[in-house]
This record gives sequence, C-alpha cells and structure tokens, in this order.
Amino acid sequence: MDGDNGLLLLELNPPNPWDSDPRSPEELAFGEVQITYLTHACMDLKLGDKRMVFDPWLIGPAFARGWWLLHEPPPDWLERLCKADLIYISHMHSDHLSYPTLKKLSERRTDIPIYVGDTERPVFWNLDQSGVQLTNINVVPFGVWQQVDKNLRFMILMDGVHPEMDTCIIVEYKGHKIMNTVDCTRPNGGRLPEKAALMMSDFAGGASGFPMTFSGGKFTEEWKAQFIKSERRKLLNYKAQLVKDLQPRIYCPFAGYFVESHPSDKYIKDTNIKNDPSQLNNLIKKNSDVVTWTPRPGATLDLGRMLKDPADSKGIVEPPEGTKIYKDSWDFEPYLNTLKAAVGDKIFLNSSWIREYFTWAGFKDYNLVIRMIETDEDFKPFPGGYDYLVDFLDLSFPNERPSREHAYEEIRSRVDVIRYVVKNGLLWDDLYIGFQTRLQRDPDIYHHLFWNHFQIKLPLTPPNWGSFLMHCASEALPNR
Repeated sequence: MDGDNGLLLLELNPPNPWDSDPRSPEELAFGEVQITYLTHACMDLKLGDKRMVFDPWLIGPAFARGWWLLHEPPPDWLERLCKADLIYISHMHSDHLSYPTLKKLSERRTDIPIYVGDTERPVFWNLDQSGVQLTNINVVPFGVWQQVDKNLRFMILMDGVHPEMDTCIIVEYKGHKIMNTVDCTRPNGGRLPEKAALMMSDFAGGASGFPMTFSGGKFTEEWKAQFIKSERRKLLNYKAQLVKDLQPRIYCPFAGYFVESHPSDKYIKDTNIKNDPSQLNNLIKKNSDVVTWTPRPGATLDLGRMLKDPADSKGIVEPPEGTKIYKDSWDFEPYLNTLKAAVGDKIFLNSSWIREYFTWAGFKDYNLVIRMIETDEDFKPFPGGYDYLVDFLDLSFPNERPSREHAYEEIRSRVDVIRYVVKNGLLWDDLYIGFQTRLQRDPDIYHHLFWNHFQIKLPLTPPNWGSFLMHCASEALPNR
C-alpha cells in the first residue's frame, strides 16, 4: 500500500535476484556440506564450519492442539540447535515458529541469530507475549544476498500467493545452491533457480480445516473423501512438475510430517489423508533423473558425495538401527492445561467481552453474519457457554438474524481454544488450521476478506483486557 491508500507496484531488479554476483560451483570435500533431518520442516545444515537450522519445531503442538509431531526427534536435537550459527524461520505458523521449542533454546542461548523475511505480518509479531527471551532476531529484505562468510550466503524470497506472511530461502555454499520452498504456494511468484544442488519442499497437503471441518449441503463424507483425494493428487502433480522444470540434482520432500494425534481429533486423523512421499518420488522418477531423498529423523545427506556419485553408499547415512522413527506418545497435558486455564478467566464473566473483542478485531462493513457457539470436545454446546451472533455489516450483535439478504456462517469452536485465542489476541489459524472448529455456511461461499482478516490481519497487540475489566467494575456490570 502507498501513502494514499492505493497500490504501489514493485518489480524485482534484477528479476532473478540470485543472479546478482553469480558464483561458479567449487568441488566439495566429503563431509564439508551435510544436511541432517530432525523433524517436519526442521533441517540442520553443516556448511563448512558454519551450522544453519531451518524451522525448528521439536516439541509440543502446533495450531493450539490440532497438530503433533509424527516423527520422534533425535535425542540430541537441543544440542544441535544450541550449536547453530544461525536459524531461519520461514513464517509465523506454529509448525515453523514453535514457541515451546524456542523457549527451550532461549533458556540456553538467548542471543542465537535468527533470520526472517520482511513480511507484512512480522514473523515474531507475538514474541513479547510469548514470554520467550530472544535478543538477536534479524529481519532481512527479500531478494538480497546475506553474506555469512566468504563461502556461505543466503537469500530469502517471498511467496507469490501469500506475500504477507510466507517465505522461502536459497542457501549458497561455494556456488552450490540449496533451495527450500517450505510451504510457499507459489514461491517467488514461480521464478526459481534451475539446477540447484538440493531442493526441498512440502508435499503432504492436509494443512487446512477444509473440507474436514465443514458440514451441511454438499459436505457429505463421500464428497469430502473425493475432494481430498483429488486435491492431494493435484498437489503431487504440481510438485512433480516443479521438480521436472527446475531439475535440481537432489529433491527432498519434507514439511508434511504431522499427525492429529489427540484422541478427540480421531475423525480428522481418519479423514485428512495426506500424500505419502514415496508417491511423489515415484512421479519424479518417471519424468526425470532427479535423485530423491525421503529423510528419517537423524538421517544425514553428504552433499559432496551425492553430487559426485549419487550411488555412493556413504552419501546418505541413515540413523542407527533401532532408532525410534515415529512417535507413539505425546505429552498432551501441559499444553491442554494452558488452554483450559482460559476457560475460567474473569474476562468471560461479562458478555460485553464479545463487543470488546470484535471491536478490537476491526473487521466490519461486510455483509456477513456469523453465529459463534462455544462447545465441548465433541462440538456440542458447552454448558454455560456463549452462543451469539455478530453482524459485520454494522458490527452489531443482534439476538436474531437480520431480515435483509446476507451471507451466514455458523462456527462451533472448542471453548478452551476460542477463549485462549480471544484472551491473547491470537490469529484464528489456531481454530481453522488446527481443526478446532466445525463450520456451516449459507450460501456455500468462501469469504476471503473475513477469514484473511482473522487469520492474518488482526491487530499486532492483544485486546486491553485490563482496561476492560476496570470498566466492567466501574459500571458494575452483572455477572452471568
């Protein structure tokens, strides 16, 4: 946006920024560049005498309580993070920006250098409220080489579909490019370097509440199953074509290893079928000579060996025999207790919190009415919970739906998560991507402006509940 509330069009110069100051690849010694997979989207890169880590999510849930790690992290994961010279965090979603993980790290290294892109919604917008003490966060511009040492540099690029929050990265060591497109839907608007030494990207799908959390109308179980099957196939074909077009020497599918492991989310786990990396690898092998690597926790790829001879038996070192690969238990209670603590917060004793919250949120002048229903674990009305309407045309809170023609959505939300989100001014990704809602809509239309606002554009500072409670006390509002 420009100063007059219009759009300012920008063009990258040069169009392919990685072509500025080009460097020819040098031969790598064995062991000089090693990439070790830890979990999900987390990689530990040894680049000469430097170490770099991508997106550390090693403990706890993501998206409130909806996502849990599929893989068991290597036992030395914290030591690995502490030894890193720099960490790249691609975006603010909690399977990449994991505050439980960073809290453990910050207790030992508050000054570890962390690099993020200069997104419209700051990656660390919620750092102060998180309680995590990190003192060396670096926000860098897009498309500019960041020099680490004479051999190592990196460049962060924005996503073409979600430039306000998503990024990807190119790491270059002695002229060899390692490209990580992470979760970007269209990384760098579709323009990426060809023939990188290593490319890694997401592959699995399933990172959305749609269509599993929807009901009514066309949303039968049969329709959902067919839609999910079709969308997963489209994603596989897109990724396979991208690899074919870019022709990296090696491709690694990652950033899709999560599971809806809490018993209350069994329906989502059974319905939200994800792609298997072997499916993608087989598609790639049909169309190209690109070598594929499906990593297991603790597995290490030696880039020098693999570039010289992909068949080298020492090119990929698997974790020791007997290493636990998949998690079979999760420490639910500490994280669920934090959420449950919000249920009894005194904020929610007075129904005027509803007006306070949605006024703070700042979304209005849109012909949509939503019904918000607080529920229990099974999405049945929570005893004593709130059930209310919000009319976003004039930001009113009517007792019944207006008589005018309007769009309507009913949103059932687990009471612990919705109250935790409201209390802390968090984004609704915890509700939607975390599978903590059940939705119906009439007509069956996706209201992008509404969801984009509550998932990305909420104010950067939480509601002033202290002032609200003081006002409640002075007005002597009756308790429920």
